[in-house]
Amino acid sequence: MQIRKYEQKDLPDMLTIWNEVVEEGISFPQEDALDLKTGEEFFGLQSYTGVADDDGKILGLYILHPNNVGRCGHICNASYAVSSESRGKHIGEKLVLDSIEQGKALGFRVLQFNAVVETNIHARHLYERLGFQQLGTIPKGFRMKDGHFENICPYFIELS
Repeated sequence: MQIRKYEQKDLPDMLTIWNEVVEEGISFPQEDALDLKTGEEFFGLQSYTGVADDDGKILGLYILHPNNVGRCGHICNASYAVSSESRGKHIGEKLVLDSIEQGKALGFRVLQFNAVVETNIHARHLYERLGFQQLGTIPKGFRMKDGHFENICPYFIELS
C-alpha cells in the first residue's frame, strides 16, 4: 500500500469513503454527501489530497488545507477517512504521517485539528501517540447524527 496524491480516476472510491463517514455522522462536521461534481471541486480545492492506494483500490484518504488566513495562514488542518472495511489496519496512521510530511513540504508550521469528537477514542489515541497535544475541551461542540451533543477536543502538532 502506498500513500500518494489523488488522481481523477480515484474520485469514485474517494466519494464512497468520504460519504460513508459523513453519513455515519459521528466525526465529520459535513452533513451533505458529495457527488462527482461537488467532490471533484472539493478535493481539487485542497492544498493537498492524499489517498491510501492498495494496488489500485483506494482504502482511505485525507485532505490538507489552511486552517486560517493571513497571520495564521501557517497553520493547516486535515481530515481523514478510511473505508469501514479497511479500519483497524493502521491506514489512518499512515495517512496522518503523510499529512505531516505534506504539511511541512507545503510550508505549514502547525497542523491543528479543530473538532476531534471526544468519544472518537481510536483517533485520539493515535494523535497522542504521534505527538499531538490536546488544547482543551469544548463542551457540546459537536452535534451527532442523532441530535445529541458531544464534547470536542482540539489537537495540534508543530511541523517545523
